[in-house]
Amino acid sequence: MKPHALAVLALCAPLWLPGAAQAAAGEKIGTVDTAFQWIGRDHDIIVEAYDDPGVQGVTCYVSRARTGGIKGTLGLAEDRAEASIACRQVGPISFPEPLKKQEEVFSERMSILFKRLRIVRMVDAPRNTLVYLTYSEKLIDGSPQNSVTAVPVDRAQPIPVRK
Repeated sequence: MKPHALAVLALCAPLWLPGAAQAAAGEKIGTVDTAFQWIGRDHDIIVEAYDDPGVQGVTCYVSRARTGGIKGTLGLAEDRAEASIACRQVGPISFPEPLKKQEEVFSERMSILFKRLRIVRMVDAPRNTLVYLTYSEKLIDGSPQNSVTAVPVDRAQPIPVRK
């Protein structure tokens, strides 16, 4: 095996080793079929909800393409990089503890080894706003495709930020 291949395998090992950290999965809201497949599930767009673990009262809704067919049904397909995000206040906002200025709050695998959907929360302190960015990351070559949304917080409740 080539040294480069060994390095890739070493980096990917946490993705398939038993007991490796698992990403928080979103709650499935619904799907829309986009292309019929004779064998396996159809290609579709899935919409999932993710409650922000660091901010009570904020939920992010992410839509993304999901590959069907035999590979998609078996979990071997690599989903497309496009995703859209909309985060909203769904209840009273509270902060159990101060937030990092920038932090990955969700990560979900989009292919068996190499691609992940990531959601990063950023704090825009001067505007008292939470900004959420979604993008896909590929081990070798990431994607610049991204989507951003923001949740303003009432100025009477400043966002606590870790120093």
